[in-house]
Amino acid sequence: MSWLQLSPEEWTAVRLSLKVATWAMIVSLPIGICVALLLARGKFWGKSLLNGIVHLPLILPPVVTGYLLLITFGRRGPIGAFLADNFGIVFSFRWTGAALACGVMGFPLMVRAIWLSIDAVDRRLEAAAGTLGANRAWVFFTVTLPLILPGIIAGMILSFAKAMGEFGATITFVSNIPGETQTLPTAIYTFTQVPGGDLGALRLTLVSIAISMTALIASEAFSRRLGKRLDIQ
Repeated sequence: MSWLQLSPEEWTAVRLSLKVATWAMIVSLPIGICVALLLARGKFWGKSLLNGIVHLPLILPPVVTGYLLLITFGRRGPIGAFLADNFGIVFSFRWTGAALACGVMGFPLMVRAIWLSIDAVDRRLEAAAGTLGANRAWVFFTVTLPLILPGIIAGMILSFAKAMGEFGATITFVSNIPGETQTLPTAIYTFTQVPGGDLGALRLTLVSIAISMTALIASEAFSRRLGKRLDIQ
């Protein structure tokens, strides 16, 4: 079974993918919750436009999304130049750019899962807490947030899984630099382009499947456990 042993370069791609996917998920989470709340409860002009913008990455080709990120957050882009000159933050051709691309691509899935969870909340429970003198923030953190936790977890897992498999936007925005931006999908692509790279591609494919399945199983188990606790309460 020696063919299953990963090389140091392959381990680097695995660790980088986990790092990129984790940061993409964590940074997207608070923004995703706020946007989901706006879409589920908000009544304002431009709500349909916001909804369209949020879900645009699901419709556009990933390469187009990556190109838009490049011209916006690249060193010569309006936002990228501002961040680089004033804060020293650089996204293009860095792992942080890979995390940004993965976060953008997984954001619609996260928002959708949380949005559906918010829609399922019984508004009478929130109203009852309000009649007891609780303000809106306290109602959200003590009533709404615990009820939508399964949806939040589902959104986090969907975002993480999307980030683990993202290819088009990532390679367009940050290229395929070993040790810096080469994630599992781009490493697999590289193996398929060189003679004798089939075994390397197969190894990384199996690793990718194992990580995704573990995340999904853990998410399902955690959601069930959390749902039982909420039912008991």
